[in-house]
Amino acid sequence: MNTELTKEIRMEMPGPLDRALICARTANENKAKDILVLDMRKITPLYDYFVISTGASRRQIHSIAEEIDDRMKKVGDKRIGLEGYEASRWVVQDYGDVVVHIFDKDARFYFSLEELWADAARIDWKQD
Repeated sequence: MNTELTKEIRMEMPGPLDRALICARTANENKAKDILVLDMRKITPLYDYFVISTGASRRQIHSIAEEIDDRMKKVGDKRIGLEGYEASRWVVQDYGDVVVHIFDKDARFYFSLEELWADAARIDWKQD
């Protein structure tokens, strides 16, 4: 790909907060439950935001993950990692500065990321 074109695409891509909000809203549109956006910037240098949600079934978890990835592609982002898709109890999608976790109910309770990262500020993703 042309370097100038790559720079142009990156300049147009929304920032990390906007992309995290896109992920949360996409999860909501696909009937995910208990959606959280955590601001990780003061806690770790590895990523800026976690988006955490719960799906009711393997099929729903897959649909949420696929819809989020489609929406992120449309805004110019590219997923750099995917884990757990086959097992489907927990899918993690890595977009560099935004990491999306989609759990089933039991896995969400087991991993308790919102408790592990309790110091992270919660972002109100429902606001326009």
